[in-house]
Amino acid sequence: MGHRLFLLCLTAGGLLAMRGAVQSLLKIKGSPDAPEVLLFPPLIPLLTLLAGALLGRWLPQRLLARFGLGWRLGIGGLTALAGIVIAGDGARTLARAGTNINPSRPTLAVATEGVFARTRNPLYFGGGLVLTGLAIGLALDWVLLLLLPSFLLLHYGVVLPEERYLERKFGDLYRRYKASVPRYGWRA
Repeated sequence: MGHRLFLLCLTAGGLLAMRGAVQSLLKIKGSPDAPEVLLFPPLIPLLTLLAGALLGRWLPQRLLARFGLGWRLGIGGLTALAGIVIAGDGARTLARAGTNINPSRPTLAVATEGVFARTRNPLYFGGGLVLTGLAIGLALDWVLLLLLPSFLLLHYGVVLPEERYLERKFGDLYRRYKASVPRYGWRA
């Protein structure tokens, strides 16, 4: 147990020491007509998955592994599939609206149709479901534990800067949309 704690402290210390370098490398600085998000959004679930898998190797919890493989794969697979459908619908809706998906490029229109009529962030909501489904299906306990810090990073580093940008660019149109559609939830 002592060597695992040492590895955890070493990893955390290394990550903190590299934080400034990583932020400068990954920070999105595209067009001046774009939100300044902390890092490219797909990197957040990817890094969460990687960190969770590494932590699971160093400090295994084996809590999810107690559930049968069939149950885990069924629940995890359905959760991931729901996320893929929601995120995919969001990407198609953005394309139909004629706007950019990449936050380093200008937003050309506010998408309010399709899945965007139910949630303002279907790509992030769907990505969170995919990550949750993978964690359950593959018994990655640490990934589930890292979902909260991952969500906070996404919320403060990506979603809020995007919302401020959209309010500046689209004004009342975006404010009305924001008032009527939940940020992450699902409007019935």
